[in-house]
Amino acid sequence: MANDSIRLGDVRSSEKLIGDLYIDLRRRVNMWAAVTQQTSQARMGYVGQHLTSVATGFPGGKSGARGRDLVLPNGEYAEIKTCYRVDQLGQCNACGARIASIEPACPDCGGADIKRKDDSKWLIGIRHDDEFAQILEPRAYYLVLFEFVDMQTPNAIRSSIWEVDPKLPGFAYGIVDYRLNIQPKSRSRASFNLWPYKLKFDLMRPTLIYRSIISTVSDSVATTLFPGRDAPRPHPVKALGEYSRAQNLTSDKIEILSDLLGVSGELPSGKRARLDFIQRRIDASGLSRETVADAVAAALYLKDIERHVPDLPEPMRNKVKSLMD
Repeated sequence: MANDSIRLGDVRSSEKLIGDLYIDLRRRVNMWAAVTQQTSQARMGYVGQHLTSVATGFPGGKSGARGRDLVLPNGEYAEIKTCYRVDQLGQCNACGARIASIEPACPDCGGADIKRKDDSKWLIGIRHDDEFAQILEPRAYYLVLFEFVDMQTPNAIRSSIWEVDPKLPGFAYGIVDYRLNIQPKSRSRASFNLWPYKLKFDLMRPTLIYRSIISTVSDSVATTLFPGRDAPRPHPVKALGEYSRAQNLTSDKIEILSDLLGVSGELPSGKRARLDFIQRRIDASGLSRETVADAVAAALYLKDIERHVPDLPEPMRNKVKSLMD
């Protein structure tokens, strides 16, 4: 593909970008990792930014980590976060040796019982009050994820981009709760951790706008979802029982959720049973997944953040109050 045919908002350009900046780089890093025994991971944050620009058609702000990741019309902007779950070190369940993703068996004992890891997450940094005051200002957050399609047979990598509106309850309430209730108790003052496919992610009502499958066998790219060519796919909140292991969805918050959704009848005992009971009432009433997601977000966060709302910086305070009304 000639340089004059590479452009934003073009499927073939996105596939060439993955070939140039990801497939070639990963192949070379893996080759050297086999020799040096160093990590086979390459920094993927900037590749995620390039890919999001091509997929959405919006340019970046040219400033790397601390600038505006995407420059949008009318003075608006968007942020990009990349989570890379490929090439994480695994562990042999027999002898405990560390195992690279490119190793089919344990190099120490030859065992094939391997625990492959895929626990990386998106990080949303909030280092100081000024960053916190601006955290809801982007028009959108784009969440990029590279992951193996099948962890046990790492011959295909799935690349996805979700678009998230930070002014929805799942994002706005969650960020306020983290900054004012959780981060102050953390010695490390770590970033907001957002795990793909878990409760907090689902409550943000993300929309899948891009997806491709990268073959590690043929080094080819198959784009299955592309903005402008294909309809975006809303990511639905799961059946509530699927979140029974979420530690922050406590019994008292399940009671609050029941009241918010107008669920009649006495809740059974047991966390999973209660959530399943509420889900049956939801199914019978025909409530939308969006309504349910916002209700769960309110139940999960509002009790803990209400006292902080009057002290939030403007215009964040107005945005959060409008969600609560």
